[in-house]
Amino acid sequence: MKKLSLIAAAVLAATVTSAAVAATTTATFQVLITVVKACSVTAGAGSNIDFGSVNSSATALSASSNISVTCSKSTPYNVGLLPSNNSTTGGGIMSPLVVGPDTVAYQLRSVSAAGPVWGSTATDVAVGNGVAGTGTGAAQSIPVFATVGSANVTPGSYADTVTVQVNY
Repeated sequence: MKKLSLIAAAVLAATVTSAAVAATTTATFQVLITVVKACSVTAGAGSNIDFGSVNSSATALSASSNISVTCSKSTPYNVGLLPSNNSTTGGGIMSPLVVGPDTVAYQLRSVSAAGPVWGSTATDVAVGNGVAGTGTGAAQSIPVFATVGSANVTPGSYADTVTVQVNY
């Protein structure tokens, strides 16, 4: 019995000693991310403004299409349009696809065919003569209008290229 008591005492002493030696310590760390603002624009053939076929006697023409801007949530942006002649007021000139003597003048506009002139003076902090928006994280469709005062030119096909500038 004495032997059994000694064994029990030894086991108890080992358990108490282990518990007395055990300890816990802690530390922390962070999980980090930096999200930067970003925007993209989609234009191209799907955004072409096509007046179609018109008689040379046609006047006061208008046509429209859409561009798509995708910006990070809550990111303010300003969109400018710059015709190939670098007119900051959005007044472009379509040139003949086959060499010819004439050009067709056009005006870019926002809101409607009679709306404000849409040019390229927009910056990241000022809308200028552009169009302002705020990103949602999803694509936002923005209508673009163009007007032509007169089609009284040599018959043929005319075109110009417009650069879309998204400032954010």
